Amino acid sequence: MSPPTNPSAFSQPDRPVADGDARVLDAINSPADLKKLPPDELPRLAREIRDEIIAVTSRNGGHVGPNLGVVELTIALHRVFDTPKDQIVFDVSHQAYVHKLLTGRRGEFFKKLRHTGGVSGFCNRAESPHDSFGAGHAGTALSAALGMAAARDLNGTGEHVVAVCGDGAFTCGVTMEALNNIITSTKRLIVILNDNEWSIARNVGAISRYLTRLSTSPTYNKIHNDLEKFFTSLPRGQEMHRTWMKWKRETKDFFVESSLFEKYGLRYIGPVNGHDIDELAARLEFAKQSDSPILVHVLTKKGLGLPAAINSPEKFHGASPYDPATGETVKTDAPPAWQEVFGRTLTKFAKADPRIVGITAAMPSGTGLNHLAAELPRQFFDVGIAEEHAVVFAAGLATKNIRPVVAIYSTFLQRSLDPILHDVCLQNLPVTFCMDRAGLSPNDGATHHGLFDIAYLRLVPNAVIMQPKDEDELVDMMHTALTANAPMFIRYPRGAAQGVPVKAEPSALPVGKAEVLREGAHAMIWALGTMVGDALALSDRLALENNLSVGVVNARFAKPLDSELLLAHAAKAPLLVTMEDHVITGGFGGAVLETLQQAGVTTPVECIGWPDAFVEHGTDAATLRAAHGLSPEAMRDRVLRALHSAAP
Repeated sequence: MSPPTNPSAFSQPDRPVADGDARVLDAINSPADLKKLPPDELPRLAREIRDEIIAVTSRNGGHVGPNLGVVELTIALHRVFDTPKDQIVFDVSHQAYVHKLLTGRRGEFFKKLRHTGGVSGFCNRAESPHDSFGAGHAGTALSAALGMAAARDLNGTGEHVVAVCGDGAFTCGVTMEALNNIITSTKRLIVILNDNEWSIARNVGAISRYLTRLSTSPTYNKIHNDLEKFFTSLPRGQEMHRTWMKWKRETKDFFVESSLFEKYGLRYIGPVNGHDIDELAARLEFAKQSDSPILVHVLTKKGLGLPAAINSPEKFHGASPYDPATGETVKTDAPPAWQEVFGRTLTKFAKADPRIVGITAAMPSGTGLNHLAAELPRQFFDVGIAEEHAVVFAAGLATKNIRPVVAIYSTFLQRSLDPILHDVCLQNLPVTFCMDRAGLSPNDGATHHGLFDIAYLRLVPNAVIMQPKDEDELVDMMHTALTANAPMFIRYPRGAAQGVPVKAEPSALPVGKAEVLREGAHAMIWALGTMVGDALALSDRLALENNLSVGVVNARFAKPLDSELLLAHAAKAPLLVTMEDHVITGGFGGAVLETLQQAGVTTPVECIGWPDAFVEHGTDAATLRAAHGLSPEAMRDRVLRALHSAAP
């Protein structure tokens, strides 16, 4: 059974809304208000919610398709359950905009979604008691909900716990680990499988194919639903009910194969039309009464209500500001994005060397590997939301003379630290890691900032960590990595690159060697990656305003450091300054300090980077940098103070 794709089938109000009519949505300040609405007002509410989401995301950007697809499901959840007493845990929680609109955050949602001082694009426990669990990465909802259910059982309370998981989450190892533990951890848990066939890109692998078969087989669904109706109509006395349920589990396979979820000990209900509020509410009410863990399989249409989002689900998973009439992204004159340069370069290299392959964890477009997938599909692997598998898979490829390139966002690669250490670096295998979004992801916030990768990689033997100052140097680093026989990590930020032309043929960079861009008598700034531009600007400003001679080094490598050059500068400069788009704790500046300490050098060092904190979401990078002491003025003041302290 598949839901209709016509947005008007579910989201149009029962009558035209006149210009002067009050919106139903404006009267919803809590789930209690939602419960008071008569059922015939709910389709109109769904339409207004979709209109609100489109109006806000077309201006601010955001997760468009996932939220348009869960409008009716979220309405039904809040009609049936009582948050915050009952807990609803959203996997990833990028699809929680509807939930936020229904739980008292409508005003801030409209004004400042994903902007400084506004609501987060994800669930956040500090933001509302209705957000029972914070998230931003995939696969955590089932484990978290299971923990909450087990705690409820231990505490002897009676609330309901609901995990809302996309079908993409079931390609994730964490989800499958939780699934394996449900039957031994609790007797009461409700799992909603929101099946729209997509995570960010279209889902891949055996689980995706299985769910497609489960949701589209008329024979299976008819027999399953008929048997379910028969069994659920039987007397519900405790002993009698347990007898019937045991007989059902043991004999139903004679009639129809049990679903995968039933084999894990969950009752399976569905598939359910995810855009029919009445049907959803009825199934959820039934799930509330279940005395065993139960999964409700809900079919939804990603992007429902915006034709452009239906036609381009990957683009509108997380969209930049767009024209709601045409779906066209608001144009800018910015240079190509870093991931575009990476993706096109890797495709060029792979054409010349068939040993080169690209691996992504469900993000071909976001990483730029869509170019490789389109032109060289045999050299492209999308493993789904399975970052750990991606890394070990790459290690296996590398043992057979293949040159794998793993393209995963910095924040998502955190999940793969053990495979990086145990399977790649311990064996010194030539796997190249390209870490997009290294630095800020301003609108997404703490769950998506890539501010920790240098710290968690610098401790791993054999790892080489580098960051380019511009796109030409990115290409050189990719060339260097693919000709090296070691694990190589390249980090680069989100958004537009520097606009620097890329030379026709790349150059191999000497590993562990920095580039002196400008000598200085009063201080030397060692900057990593795109902070080189900030360092040059700071050097110019200090010369102009303070008559100071400040040199600049493009460090290139966070590991190994160019210790020879660093010690030479420490011997003659009154002050060293490090600059990085990364936390100070364990970062590039820390590596500089360790190198000097080990050499017995006492030259003062001023480390500039992000604080030891989880940085919130904000309107843009400049706003967040100003809030955390990284504005041009703040960095100038820090260097002046450090120079004053270092003066004899």
